Amino acid sequence: MTDIIIVEDNSELGTLIRDLLSHEGFTVELLENGEKAILRLKEEDYKLMLLDVMLPGLDGFETLRLLRKEQNIPVIMMSAKDDDDSKILGLDIGADDYIGKPFYFPFLLSKVKATLRRNYPDSSEDKIIKYKDLYVDLNTMAVHKGDKTLQIGGKELEILIYFLKHPDKVIAKETLFDAVWGAECDSDISTLAVYIRWLREKIEDDPKDPKYIHTIWRVGYRFGGDRS
Repeated sequence: MTDIIIVEDNSELGTLIRDLLSHEGFTVELLENGEKAILRLKEEDYKLMLLDVMLPGLDGFETLRLLRKEQNIPVIMMSAKDDDDSKILGLDIGADDYIGKPFYFPFLLSKVKATLRRNYPDSSEDKIIKYKDLYVDLNTMAVHKGDKTLQIGGKELEILIYFLKHPDKVIAKETLFDAVWGAECDSDISTLAVYIRWLREKIEDDPKDPKYIHTIWRVGYRFGGDRS
């Protein structure tokens, strides 16, 4: 299950929100219109939707109306239409919360966390993600291996969190790169191999004989499992 789906037609803002939430440890997917979101929700499960109101085609209100016929996913609406009537309309048709644009990101983050707490009361158990003796505390972003604390941050930490949330699965290089850097990033995908090497040096007993991050030839990587 992916944590959050963002439906936002402003690619710059959507990418910023996605990257900031990813940095907080959430798994996030970004779509640019309501039609795609309705279809995607039939294929994938999400814990929360951030839904822009002023979308091309189906606007956010109509998207939510259609969504509520089939889905009970928590929804936070985001809009420059910050008047009381718009807020009331959004809440009346099924939004869990409504936030006006522009917003202060920590305020949005607090809304996201509060909505998740209300709808998933046991989600606090997910604040520590673990594989064998390696784990990350998402509250503090501290990384531990056994009784040792590892100094890992930035993109290396984002890669590790993604791996820990997708253990024992073959992950294409492109998928991992897009999840950490963003699909619209101008950096070369070869950058990923450099960060993987740095991460291995920090978490593996022997980086040349890894037990955590396995390279899958011509495809990408797998975190955990057998080397084959």
